[in-house]
Amino acid sequence: MSIKSDRWIRKMAVEHAMIAPFEAGQVRFNDAGDKLVSYGTSSYGYDVRCAREFKVFTNVHSAIVDPKNFDENSFIDIVGDECIIPPNSFALARTVEYFRIPRDVLTICLGKSTYARCGIIVNVTPLEPEWEGHVTLEFSNTTTLPARIYAGEGVAQMLFFQSDADDVCETSYKDRGGKYQGQQGVTLPKA
Repeated sequence: MSIKSDRWIRKMAVEHAMIAPFEAGQVRFNDAGDKLVSYGTSSYGYDVRCAREFKVFTNVHSAIVDPKNFDENSFIDIVGDECIIPPNSFALARTVEYFRIPRDVLTICLGKSTYARCGIIVNVTPLEPEWEGHVTLEFSNTTTLPARIYAGEGVAQMLFFQSDADDVCETSYKDRGGKYQGQQGVTLPKA
């Protein structure tokens, strides 16, 4: 298994629609010249953007967070160019990009240092072979202060690992009918 470079990522995005929309280089400024948290293709990965849809966890309704029986009263919905996550709290969002992972590829997501250095942790489970959809992003604000997340800007980096030609998985995420296949928008836990 080997990590894939920017050339491979560009080829897969163009020829196989692996990432859409796709940015071939690094975008660091918007059209008005304002500095952004960068997104797009990097040396050995792809920096994804956060969409404008957020679900911020709240205890207003005293709901219990239960992954087998998730209560939608656990959060409030926010749509906007930014989201404020309360101290020691948590929010869900999604990527702008839609992914179609090839059968011989495993994708791992890591947070960007710009957010990590502010105490904002991004968690995403691996994108398995033949999974597709918008990636649901999990943000934890580990600080005692409110934290801001910017929509339309880079929040995490995807790393792509391709198996050797003779070692492709027997059963892909698609083969086993994974419950998050083809997800659109911010997707909540499914039992």
